[in-house]
Amino acid sequence: MENLTAILPTSDQFLDYLPENPIKESFANAWMYMTKNYTKFQIATWGSLILHELVYFAACLPGILFQFVPFMRRFKIQQNRPETFEGQWKCFKLLMFNHFCIQLPLIAGTYVFTEYFNIPYGWEEMPPWYNLALRVFGCAVIEDTWHYFLHSALHDKRIYKYIHKVHHQYQSPFGMTAEYAHPAETLILGMGFFWGILLLANHVILLWLWVTVRLFETIDVHSGYDIPYLNVFHLVPFYGGSRFHDFHHYNFTGNYSSTFTWWDKIFGTDRQFKEYYSKLEGKKEKDQ
Repeated sequence: MENLTAILPTSDQFLDYLPENPIKESFANAWMYMTKNYTKFQIATWGSLILHELVYFAACLPGILFQFVPFMRRFKIQQNRPETFEGQWKCFKLLMFNHFCIQLPLIAGTYVFTEYFNIPYGWEEMPPWYNLALRVFGCAVIEDTWHYFLHSALHDKRIYKYIHKVHHQYQSPFGMTAEYAHPAETLILGMGFFWGILLLANHVILLWLWVTVRLFETIDVHSGYDIPYLNVFHLVPFYGGSRFHDFHHYNFTGNYSSTFTWWDKIFGTDRQFKEYYSKLEGKKEKDQ
């Protein structure tokens, strides 16, 4: 037994036998290069802006292409309302105003936040992936809660026409409409994104991971397409998805959550959605 123990490697030696992770190594090298060659202000402000724009339009690209692929049109939720170039161009122009005149000043404020709370930037302080994943999920829960109550408030008849009506100009949404909104709405609902960062940030990378997940999620639910099997977000319990939010644009009432379905279930604001799809299922069974 003693001889066997002597032959077996220790835990530290065992790690040496594991294959290297080229992706992690490349990412570490890129991150260290960035922190060495750019200031914290440049990383927090311009780096975050570049990431936002790249992720936003990369996530929108599949939906833009789908309209030209006949096979994909079967997955469009509102079949009778196709996208138009005029509608997309109108959306793009307001997006550019919101991104650079409203969101950029908010993004610049993240540098002040990281300095005030001593949020680290270095590779050595990088938290493990599971820690970041839990924090991103926490950000999503916080944002979803904020979004539900403030979004439902924006549907109040006394203020709806002044602010939230802008977002609902597109009754059949497409990806780019995710951030098509009145500037006041961009500030009001956008605060939900920052609450999680304020409460849970332990490294600047959390900001980048959270903005990436949030953009892919909100563009998914606004995509206007429900594509089965390929959407990893559907692996998340209580995820609403494109049909859930598309019905909100179609119906104007109910389904106020941004990501999950529990607040709508608790307050019964998903009732019309359930009734609508229950009728559709009944009609399909009759036709068969």
